[in-house]
Amino acid sequence: MKQYLCPAFVFGVLTIVQSQAHADQGDWLVRIRALDIQPRNQSDPIPALGVPANAITLNNKWAPEIDLSYFLLHNIALELILTYPQRHDVSLNGAKIGTAKHLPPTLTVQYHFIPDGKFRPYLGAGINYTHFSDVNLSVPGVGQLDMGRSSWGGALQAGFDVEVGNNKFINFDVKKIYIGSDVKLAATDATVSHVRLDPVVFGVGFGWKF
Repeated sequence: MKQYLCPAFVFGVLTIVQSQAHADQGDWLVRIRALDIQPRNQSDPIPALGVPANAITLNNKWAPEIDLSYFLLHNIALELILTYPQRHDVSLNGAKIGTAKHLPPTLTVQYHFIPDGKFRPYLGAGINYTHFSDVNLSVPGVGQLDMGRSSWGGALQAGFDVEVGNNKFINFDVKKIYIGSDVKLAATDATVSHVRLDPVVFGVGFGWKF
């Protein structure tokens, strides 16, 4: 009995897994979101200048975002999150000392719990690369400051899509992105502090599935 039941059982399980795996394989989901970027704003103190911890801050900011999701399997998707370089005001002890831009493309792997439902929650995790540019910082009595140009870090994500039409969705999403950079004296390239932006990013948008 076992000799015949075991192969039949295994074949049945593999058939179910295969049918599920290819249900939505190859589908694309494109979303456009409005983002509320809220940096964590932690920084090391600068004792030589009398600057306390967490004195270097970047402002919160609204920004547009486009993301592209590709379904590898029925429940598994890759999402590439894109925007254009965002300019932030940089402050020291509450006083503005200049501006800097950052470009933070992020790639996540998502698990979609109910990919065929009207309400479609998901969780994601991945990696972020941030490029800093157009750094223009100056502190009276100290001089020009600079920042490291690149940052690698993790990213966590949770959200859900709500179907509002044929392959059309409203999307709500929140991400935690880990971003850090050294702050340097421009004249000597000496590191004087390290900032951890680590923003929480809230998003709302509209999506189309193809």
